[in-house]
Amino acid sequence: MPSPDLSFCGTIYIMKKETINGVPVLVYPELEKLDFIKHCFSTREGGVSSGIFESMNLSFTRGDDEENVKENFHRIASVMEEAVDNFVLSEQTHTTNVYVVTKKDAGIGLTRPKPYTDVDGLITNEPNLVLSCFFADCVPLYIIDVKNKAIGLSHSGWRGTAGRIGKVTIEKMHEEYGTNPEDLICAIGPSICKSCYEISRDVAEIFTEEFKGFEDRILEEKPNDKFLLDLWETNKIVFKEAGVKEENIILPNICTCCNPNLLFSHRASKGKRGNLGAFLCIK
Repeated sequence: MPSPDLSFCGTIYIMKKETINGVPVLVYPELEKLDFIKHCFSTREGGVSSGIFESMNLSFTRGDDEENVKENFHRIASVMEEAVDNFVLSEQTHTTNVYVVTKKDAGIGLTRPKPYTDVDGLITNEPNLVLSCFFADCVPLYIIDVKNKAIGLSHSGWRGTAGRIGKVTIEKMHEEYGTNPEDLICAIGPSICKSCYEISRDVAEIFTEEFKGFEDRILEEKPNDKFLLDLWETNKIVFKEAGVKEENIILPNICTCCNPNLLFSHRASKGKRGNLGAFLCIK
């Protein structure tokens, strides 16, 4: 049954809200069937932050108390059943750069400094490393290679989507682990829906150029020289272009902007917010 405190975009309830070790998170039932991985997407609930960051803020850079954010990460660690020393955090700047995570990277961004900048995607085939990316309307991309037991997690805003970071991540997994796109299960995470995502003409023209033939599926023109952009459908197109089977692509049904009481949304809050987190690891 759908959660009563969520507004769903669409009629198929693909994600569900669960409370794990006292922390409410969102999960995909289809990904829970994969016994070699663990995943979740955080909500605003279950943390210790206050004010505009209430309560599960996972950003150290938006003005929240650092000790509160650390405690929030400890609570997410309990959900993932891993130590905070095993988390590896992205350094998102809307690029298509993908970083290969190994044991030597354990703790980066959380218990020790980041040695890298401009990283919007993470991949690994090593167990117990929690890939971690952060969101407040942009699109999380979960990528699981069920044959080679490898995973990827990427952050895809409009720039990353136009740059096809989903495809770039898959290509990097092929290079590193021999990943075949036909062996992938891919999930597009909670993010801003088409009805909420108004863009300017110059951004719409980028997508018209990059996704020729798909304009009617991803863009809707409005009377005020603005457009609505469907990032969910566009990322699905990116995955299919990369060779992922359509039946193995899971679309979201939860919009961050439609659910500002449960999820952080940059648009809904006009920038006064914390960060949500997407997490993925090999058990």
